[in-house]
Amino acid sequence: MMIIIAPGAVALIAAILAAAISIVDKVVNNYGEVELDINDGKKKIKLDGGESLLSSLAGQEIFVPSACGGRGTCGACKCQVTSDVGPYLPTETPFMTKENLADNIRLACQVKIKSDISIKIPDELFNIKKYDSIVKSIVDVTHDIKEVTFDLQGEEINFEAGKYVQLVVPPHGKIKGSTQRAYSMASKPGEKDIVRLLIRLVPGGIATTWVHTELKEGDRVELVGPFGDFFRTPTDTTMVCVAGGSGMAPFMSILFDMLDTGELDREVWYFFGARTVKDMFYLDELRELEKKMPNFHFVPALSEPEEGTPWDGATGLITDVLDKYLKEEIGTDKKREGYLCGSPGMINACNNVFTANKVSLDDIFYDKF
Repeated sequence: MMIIIAPGAVALIAAILAAAISIVDKVVNNYGEVELDINDGKKKIKLDGGESLLSSLAGQEIFVPSACGGRGTCGACKCQVTSDVGPYLPTETPFMTKENLADNIRLACQVKIKSDISIKIPDELFNIKKYDSIVKSIVDVTHDIKEVTFDLQGEEINFEAGKYVQLVVPPHGKIKGSTQRAYSMASKPGEKDIVRLLIRLVPGGIATTWVHTELKEGDRVELVGPFGDFFRTPTDTTMVCVAGGSGMAPFMSILFDMLDTGELDREVWYFFGARTVKDMFYLDELRELEKKMPNFHFVPALSEPEEGTPWDGATGLITDVLDKYLKEEIGTDKKREGYLCGSPGMINACNNVFTANKVSLDDIFYDKF
């Protein structure tokens, strides 16, 4: 008789087996004290073996980027392991390029420390900190996006506009363990004592559901950061920025930082796409910014404008609007850089528009969350 097991049951069995193996491993195996060597002896740490490399580093206040909180689903926590830690796990290889494999790049969340280990990580990771913040304010900027401001309680965060932090979501409801999610900062670098995030409700999302249904002003929340490689180049090249939804966040930081630092000569175009008027926000702030920055151009666009709702801006898919402006307004006779923040689908579509208008992929920047 053929027995058919539903995929969900298979996943549940796999999760139970993985948990059982982990428990048995902890009980049966005692790895004792091991040495973690970072960057050829720059830092050497004695610690108890048996934990993942990611959590062991975090325990020493060294935070490797991890948008999924160590669940092996984001592929962000890559670091080079220069000693033998065994073969790659099936959970690692999907995230590895040929170059990664040649350099023995591993996912820190999937590597368990069983003996002395040597690794190499970027020096800037030593500057990443954990902040114990208090929620200062929560504001609904649209029907499904909240602007949340965190007070760092006297601590200061130093970062380049465009970078992100990881929000540490505590156990809640049926979520038994702590979880981390990455969010770009909307606050500007000059606001060192706060962090402001834009968090859009994602149906079923662990972090966004918690923020939208349980988080209150006055709550204590941990933040880790800053992380990321998304920031403007130090050139005078024309910037063409595209975002949708909570992808607004890094551009608020970048644009208002340019105003604060007097970077007014650089030409900047900012395309922001939304479905309807109720999905639009910060219009007044960005119109005011246009008055203060003579070379800044803000182009909001609605893809599904509702009949009877006042709207005098552009309409259509943001990629179509972008294509039109690249051809008719911005021009192709000058060097341009693309800056993107949005869903993978939007980023791929924008990449196609940019390359069709002679913008090299090497000149298009975004963070992959």
